[in-house]
Amino acid sequence: MSLPSHSSASGRSHSLYLQVIIAVVTGILVGYFFPNIGASLRPLGDGFVKLIKMVIAPVIFLTVCTGIAGMADLKQTGRVAGKAMAYFLFFSTFALVVGMIVANVARPGAGLHIKPESLDAGSVASFVSEAHSHSFTEFLMRIIPATTAGAFTSGEILQVLLVAILFGISLAKMGPAGEKVLTLFRSLTELVFGVVRLVMYVAPIGAFGAMAFTVGKFGVASIGHLIELVLAFYLTAILFVCGILGIVTRLMGFSILRLLSYLKEELLIVLGTSSSESALPGLISKLENAGCPQGIVGLVVPMGYSFNLDGTNIYMTLAALFIAQATDVHLSLGEQTALLLVAMVSSKGAAGVTGAGFITLAATLSVVPTVPVAGMALILGIDRFMSECRSLTNLVGNAVAAIVISRWENALDTTQLRAALENRKTE
Repeated sequence: MSLPSHSSASGRSHSLYLQVIIAVVTGILVGYFFPNIGASLRPLGDGFVKLIKMVIAPVIFLTVCTGIAGMADLKQTGRVAGKAMAYFLFFSTFALVVGMIVANVARPGAGLHIKPESLDAGSVASFVSEAHSHSFTEFLMRIIPATTAGAFTSGEILQVLLVAILFGISLAKMGPAGEKVLTLFRSLTELVFGVVRLVMYVAPIGAFGAMAFTVGKFGVASIGHLIELVLAFYLTAILFVCGILGIVTRLMGFSILRLLSYLKEELLIVLGTSSSESALPGLISKLENAGCPQGIVGLVVPMGYSFNLDGTNIYMTLAALFIAQATDVHLSLGEQTALLLVAMVSSKGAAGVTGAGFITLAATLSVVPTVPVAGMALILGIDRFMSECRSLTNLVGNAVAAIVISRWENALDTTQLRAALENRKTE
């Protein structure tokens, strides 16, 4: 697939970046000074996210299908998927451990002395119900669509990924006879990314509406009494991205700060909309422009959106231990380890579900009876403010994963990567 170079689009990207910044700041001001108006602007943010989700299925299908069909060896597909899963499991678990360590050191919930029976369990009942309805077995069954066409209408990324992998393998096995189909799919890929570029023109409007709604509806004051937890989560996420992932990127020969700068438009859109999916098409395009092979990006990024949720995992253990500390529940090291193991499974069982962060926390606490599930009511009001950080961390984690696995496959164009991160043309 021939995508426009990052340098050729740098002027447009810079303009979009500034527009989104202005939109986010304006949205915050409108939500703060005119909360009723801000709360009414939710359709602007929701509409933009829906526009992006509209093109996610064809983007994933065409990127993965043409990428696999274009691979010289089909064994590479299985090898890339295996390496990706190993990477995801390691760093997802590491993120859970980091969240647990920070919770034990910072102890943001200590001293609140809240009695569990005083909490409004009804306010989180729907999340608990949703968590029970998404077991790991049901998650595996959800990967298989009822029909091929159904994969494109279900909103399930993994269903589209499965269909794309099967079609890609079949197309590769067709040999020369499949060239016409492959050429058609590549042309359709250009078409779909053209649609993505058109949709991105309204990104500032979406970011403005979503941010105005968040501040107008929940109010900055709503995080006042839980500011310590919010700060602990944001600082932990920054530590994970700049520290842990920063070490990984340094070992791979590039800077995490340059990568963050390269992805600044996508990060701002995620910040404004509180949805990492809103930046998925742009992330795929930029990773390919940065020297990652299309086939690897197409496999790793969609898989990562379900299995490599670093920000969500940090949030899960940090929030669970916050609730335990706030309700004066002492957890031994063994009980905390059990909670971590449950979180490892539940975080996969609700992957791809809307509001997955809160739902997976409900699933984890439901299995660990020591910590009251009703305690989730304590953080319900500030969950929206933490969801932006979860999504941002998830996005960066998946970008790093795609580059690392491309490097492991000796398929990364390091010259193109360096040029993209430094915002200059390749020779």
